[in-house]
Amino acid sequence: MLRAAGVGIGDEVVVPAFGNADVAEAVVLAGALPVFADIDPMTYCLDASAVEAAVTPRTAAVVVVHRFGRPADMVRLLGVGERRGLLVLQQGESEAPYDEVAQRRQRATYLDSKLRGVRTPDGGDGHTYQQYVVRVPGNGRPDRDAFARAVRARGVDCRVPVKTPVHRLPEYRRCVALPETERAADETLALPVDASLTKRDMQRIVGACNALGGLLQPAF
Repeated sequence: MLRAAGVGIGDEVVVPAFGNADVAEAVVLAGALPVFADIDPMTYCLDASAVEAAVTPRTAAVVVVHRFGRPADMVRLLGVGERRGLLVLQQGESEAPYDEVAQRRQRATYLDSKLRGVRTPDGGDGHTYQQYVVRVPGNGRPDRDAFARAVRARGVDCRVPVKTPVHRLPEYRRCVALPETERAADETLALPVDASLTKRDMQRIVGACNALGGLLQPAF
């Protein structure tokens, strides 16, 4: 898509660093330079203000990645593209059948109401919960990685969604301030929310997390 739009050598493309490297790699393969902008801490997608701040005379495009089933604020991002004359591309996630999305939302609602000691996701409009991502703030008590190990020890499968932001990787390393990206990489943890989970499974997830909740400061 970048090549078809004429993006190439000498151009810059604004991309997120929170995620895997495939978007930055695509920009490089097109002959352009990836420029990393910070994310919105609620959606984990590119923040429109951060994108605008990253624009230079060489910027040709922005690639927006919708994350975890929570769509980016496309109204504001498209507004940036229109004001600055930029191509705005979107990379979405695979769409699940409606019934599966409804079941994931049901399970997410249950977790929202039961979990303690972690910051639950902001559902927002249109969240399909491809992943149910909570925050485990580092506060001098057990941090995200310790929390994850303890939850796994109680039989709950969880994963760190983004272990290393792209701007920290050796091949894409940039001296750039991305505080929300860094914080999200350090604090986020994806808990199971699959449609196949039973009520007992959900209770096990809540029990495992809440058993540690007293070790954390309140999320709010």
